[in-house]
Amino acid sequence: MEMNAGQITKPLQPAFLARTNSTISNFAVATLTTVAYGTEIFDQNADYNNSNYTFTAPVTGRYQLNVILILHNLDSASAYYQTQLITSNRIYHHLVDTDYGQDNIYQNLNVNILADMDASDTAIVRVYQASGTQQSDIDSTSSFSGHLVC
Repeated sequence: MEMNAGQITKPLQPAFLARTNSTISNFAVATLTTVAYGTEIFDQNADYNNSNYTFTAPVTGRYQLNVILILHNLDSASAYYQTQLITSNRIYHHLVDTDYGQDNIYQNLNVNILADMDASDTAIVRVYQASGTQQSDIDSTSSFSGHLVC
């Protein structure tokens, strides 16, 4: 639909924003944990599944995908923490070594990427704590979003 000032809106253009329902406490160590982005803020074309936390591309194109993962109570004894944005074509990740000499209260592990996706490709977010004590939490304000760019 074209607006008077020349803007164009497309009501079925893929775009979504999901957040975690609440704090996810004490996620597993040495296990890829799927981040439960279970609350949809919006899902313009119904391409995000909030029961399995997966975005499915409806058409082939380039998608801007954004992960904001806020962790609490990081264990300095862990070799590293990693966020993985896993698409059907590639894995994008952010890795951080948390050896600050003491446990870290907060840490962001964000991933922002322009990803190539084919129709029916999927994207999901996982977090990994390599070692140490199972004590880390995922903050309730963490989010996963995306939209078709071209």
